[in-house]
Amino acid sequence: GLGVLPRAMAALGAYRCIECNEEATELYRDYQRGVLRISICKSCQKPVDKYIEYDPVIILINAVLCKAQAYRHILFNTKINIHGKLCVFCLLCEAYLRWLQLQDSSQNTDPDDLIRYAKEWDFYRMFGIASLEQTSFFIGIFITLWWMTPEMLKRKSDFILLLKALLLSTYGKLLLIPAVIWEHDYTPLCLAFIKVFVLISNSQAIRVTLDLNRILPWFAIFFGLILENGVVCLFQKMGWDV
Repeated sequence: GLGVLPRAMAALGAYRCIECNEEATELYRDYQRGVLRISICKSCQKPVDKYIEYDPVIILINAVLCKAQAYRHILFNTKINIHGKLCVFCLLCEAYLRWLQLQDSSQNTDPDDLIRYAKEWDFYRMFGIASLEQTSFFIGIFITLWWMTPEMLKRKSDFILLLKALLLSTYGKLLLIPAVIWEHDYTPLCLAFIKVFVLISNSQAIRVTLDLNRILPWFAIFFGLILENGVVCLFQKMGWDV
């Protein structure tokens, strides 16, 4: 609700209309004595951000449904600073899934300390590989967008905002853990759906952040996947299980 919004609401010029993406100086106006009124966008004549009255659960559901308005609310009109922590946690989830699959493929059940140490090292290795793959994926996206729309990424702040948007949009990887815990014959299919969902979220984050059409973000994601798969092939040629 309005009461839980950060103090930064008083700042000017830092917001966007969630409907038309135009800049706004404020999200609501406080008339004192508990009287608040949501600001109206001068461009589209709609509320600048209707989500400031919504429960966080409703906002999360709308974000899961990949609604552009919900993404604009989260990226431009809130002060969320969990990008790094969320990224690390998602990478840990992915590393754990790969490590678990690696252990399932191994028939060695020797409890020797050396074996346990090797298994622990495998987890760290999987985390490093997952990190490098995601980094290469993001680099591919940035290179493509910079090449196709250099005017959109002129400032350092533009790169940082897009990076934060991409990091937040990988939240779908958190579903990897339940998919593994509730292991079923359809687990590979669930993992494929999770991958597709994350890519859709990445596409929506790019589109909302840079105000692009639907085609260019997918074009950038395609080249990001090419670069990511190139890193995977490199690791496989080195004889590493990925």
